[in-house]
Amino acid sequence: MSTSGWPEGVARHVLAVTDSTNAEAARLAPSLTGSAWILAHRQTAARGRRGRSWAMPEGNFAATLVMRPKEAPEAVALRSFVAALALFDAFVGASGRAEPFALKWPNDVLLNGGKVAGILLESMGQGAGVSHLAIGIGVNLAAAPGADQVEPGAVRPVSLLGETGARVTPEEFLDLLAPAYAGWESVFTGQGFAPIREAWLDRAARIGEPVTARTGTATHLGTFETVDLAGALVLRTAEGRQAIPAAEVFF
Repeated sequence: MSTSGWPEGVARHVLAVTDSTNAEAARLAPSLTGSAWILAHRQTAARGRRGRSWAMPEGNFAATLVMRPKEAPEAVALRSFVAALALFDAFVGASGRAEPFALKWPNDVLLNGGKVAGILLESMGQGAGVSHLAIGIGVNLAAAPGADQVEPGAVRPVSLLGETGARVTPEEFLDLLAPAYAGWESVFTGQGFAPIREAWLDRAARIGEPVTARTGTATHLGTFETVDLAGALVLRTAEGRQAIPAAEVFF
């Protein structure tokens, strides 16, 4: 679904250092006229999901796409799937191979079963709407953080270079990712979530296999059946089918 060349009307900011690209996106948002990508070579306060710190060895990729979405908040959140598809395409472009990559619900990309990229969505609202959306993306291009830097039971971190031998700079990866995202975004805004969901499921890890989904209050064990039209994880459990809108998934 990737297109070639930098997408029209999308700004490109490359920073030597910032606290976090998502924080930079929040500062930039009030002056936005369109979408903008923000790439930083070094982050001093990078973070992942649920406020966790995000380790960023030198040569890795940290960028945020910031936009002013028009949809309702529940639809805006589905852009994590759009971003995952764009990442998949960028990885294929960078490595020349599709088969080692898979998408892990809700927002990780796997390479040979290890985590190579993560997505963090943050939005700011006014009233019932979303005034701006920041899609933060971290990719282990050159190096993976050590196993001691991830929580117990989490997928092991891997790097694109370590697993495939593909040596890609952050700017080169952004030049693959931005047009890929623009292509899938046009599908999402033009046709809705259904084709995004189908494409995501085609690339999903562990469908039909047992997984553990942990929310803040409960642990669900079941077989990963599908993702529903609201983006929720659907598990077949001993208690029947369950749709889980937000959780951490463990294999």
